[in-house]
Amino acid sequence: MLESGEKLGAFIVPTGIGASVGGYAGDASPYAAKFSEISKLIVNPNVVNAGCFSGINSNMFYVEGYTLDRFFKGEINIKPSCHNKIGVVIDKALPEDVLNVHINTINAVKCVYGVDVIGYEVTGDEVGVEFKVEENNISTGSVKNIETMLDACKKLLKRGAEAIALVCLFDNPEDDNLDYANGIGTDPVGGVEAILSHYISKELEVPCAHSPAFTDYQIYPELVDGRAASEYITPTFLPCILLGLSSAPVLVKNDGININNLDYLVMPYDALGSTPVFEALKRDIKVFAVKQNVTALDITSEKINSSIIEMPDYDACLDFIVNNC
Repeated sequence: MLESGEKLGAFIVPTGIGASVGGYAGDASPYAAKFSEISKLIVNPNVVNAGCFSGINSNMFYVEGYTLDRFFKGEINIKPSCHNKIGVVIDKALPEDVLNVHINTINAVKCVYGVDVIGYEVTGDEVGVEFKVEENNISTGSVKNIETMLDACKKLLKRGAEAIALVCLFDNPEDDNLDYANGIGTDPVGGVEAILSHYISKELEVPCAHSPAFTDYQIYPELVDGRAASEYITPTFLPCILLGLSSAPVLVKNDGININNLDYLVMPYDALGSTPVFEALKRDIKVFAVKQNVTALDITSEKINSSIIEMPDYDACLDFIVNNC
């Protein structure tokens, strides 16, 4: 519980694991929003990022995955912030037309929302991102030249940036990525996106999030599953991370909000093999596994700890927290 007397929860949906809720494009946002009405809520970007939209609200704390792990370990605290100065790192591999789309996007978000983007820095070399979905439906990938991204980040921090948005060029998904579009597949870029943001968060200890860029930025004209739709109506996914980073909490070693303030953690039903779960259990923080949300993993409470509370759906979980926590 926070010093104000408000509850503090965490609502996490890991990226790149084919979650039936939150595995697409901001589709976990309506569920997270309900929890944010009864408590302050820590969310990972995957929960609320939705292309040109965002499910973030003023009662949420937007925290990247690597930083989340450190928070749960008690290694770092978060301090509420707003109007962060954001620097944007852009992969040198972006062709001029794709770069222009993203510059226009930055300027639009600045003008419409008042987000404080101090500028952008193009990497000295191409970042070299590759991605794939494994046979087990887990998204993964590799980065050939991640250090060039770090160099650009450091330049932006020297210019006054307090948070970093990353934009790297990705190959266009093969076969129009029909499984994902139809709501039955895994986000093919989620896994390697996590590698990129984890690396910068680890090296620089600042709020960070990633938006992929593609050379094919035409609007997709076919009907798709609603959970993925927000990514098929926009040429760039940058708006959502700029909105999230604008009010992301800053990272501090002292003061602020720490793991001892956390009242509960909500996770997908079978994605319980992560640092937040283990650390929450160690500290007797209530952990909920929601059966409504299944993934490509098979790590259930039966395999982890019988004290994890299983719930049939998010509404039941919310009711339980309101009445019992």
